Amino acid sequence: MRADDVLRPADALRLLDDARTVIEPVHRASVDELGPALRRVAGYHIGWWDADGRPSQATGKALRPALTFACARAFADGPPVPAVVAAATAVELVHDFSLLHDDVMDGDETRRHRPCAWMAFGTTAAILAGDALVGLALRRVPRALTGVLADVLVELCEGQSADVAQEPAVTVERCLTTAERKTGALLGAACRLGALAAGAGDAAAEHCRWFGVHLGVAFQLADDVLGIWGDPARTGKPAHADIRARRRSLPVVAALAADSPAARRLAHLYRETARSDEAVRQVADLVAEAGGREWAEAEADRRVRLAFDSLHRARPHPAAAHDLRVLAGLVVRRDR
Repeated sequence: MRADDVLRPADALRLLDDARTVIEPVHRASVDELGPALRRVAGYHIGWWDADGRPSQATGKALRPALTFACARAFADGPPVPAVVAAATAVELVHDFSLLHDDVMDGDETRRHRPCAWMAFGTTAAILAGDALVGLALRRVPRALTGVLADVLVELCEGQSADVAQEPAVTVERCLTTAERKTGALLGAACRLGALAAGAGDAAAEHCRWFGVHLGVAFQLADDVLGIWGDPARTGKPAHADIRARRRSLPVVAALAADSPAARRLAHLYRETARSDEAVRQVADLVAEAGGREWAEAEADRRVRLAFDSLHRARPHPAAAHDLRVLAGLVVRRDR
């Protein structure tokens, strides 16, 4: 079954809104523990206020907390217990940290249609705010689960290290492994933490983790497609942003690996330093012509099928399984 077969936008929005509503008081209370300078940067990055401290609404989707809550419901009835809320909040704080540091390392200037935190407050302030968010996450997560969070932090750093290396001869397989460690690790931890906090056994929690890991790779593939062909009005980033930044994202690497005239022309253009608007459009067209976009979309669907297989092995409550499948559909069809 394809991910878009289970996409129900109203259901997905309800799950995201519910998760955001539950974690926001704890999320805000956590950030309020910071001193004024770091609190200002963190709250701006999260989207609660503008650079001058005035209230704003530019927050993220709360996908990871929604996964945590859904995995908790898979093994426990009733509203989320405090340990589950704490775990979901910790996951969101780690996500906040990762985006802050990613923006600095990638040199991205905009996020959610406004300047990134490092553009508004400087690189040092953004890095320190990100570091502080990690501390808040470790402070928030239940003590018995700190090892899970520590493991995912190491995975995130390893994945990001491989991602920024941008080796010219990187293979598709290597890129997929990086996506598992960078994007898949946090979604996997979100799912595993939810299951464990709700009392699931280790085996079921591990199946939930793999559900999240495969879903994370699908998420990265969808994100890479949007990074080349996404609508700036939806993504908050310039058109063909990844091409302009010369990133070897998964669709680009897959296209370069193809044995075709389009792939060879693409390899030649990718070595050139000049990037006019016309050249950027030509590169994007060649990535598609060489099969990069088609491969990325097909691999995203395959990863979602693998995620569903892992979910089935976890034997979740049917209602929670439905919610997790709806969230999976949202991940892959983010253009909707």
